[in-house]
Amino acid sequence: MRKVSLIPFAREVIKSSSSQCRSFSSSPSNNKLFVAGLSWSVDEKSLKEAFSSFGEVSEVRIMYDRDSGRSRGFGFVNFSREDEASSAKDAMDGKAFLGRPLKVSFALDKVQREPLTTRHSNRGATFSRSR
Repeated sequence: MRKVSLIPFAREVIKSSSSQCRSFSSSPSNNKLFVAGLSWSVDEKSLKEAFSSFGEVSEVRIMYDRDSGRSRGFGFVNFSREDEASSAKDAMDGKAFLGRPLKVSFALDKVQREPLTTRHSNRGATFSRSR
């Protein structure tokens, strides 16, 4: 059996994806906060009230489970200005809200990905991204 090195392949993947990756060490450039650790009883109205003391909240979105309809325990809070989002993040991160400590950070942009395609062979299914 012939051994194949994956190092050239890995270098090519890293090189091609580095232009698309967001630097985590740079300062955030958005007004959107990711809020985790939410109680199941939290709704959009109560979350907006909790964050509105830091500035104008333009949108609040809690993510719900598709099947049960129950909160998944996280959501997003959008502010009209970046400095308001920053002060809310600093003040609310770790603070208890309805009996649970919140984890607040700047939201990352959603990465658009191509759909997975399935290819069947006698060795089983393989998954790859179409290019």
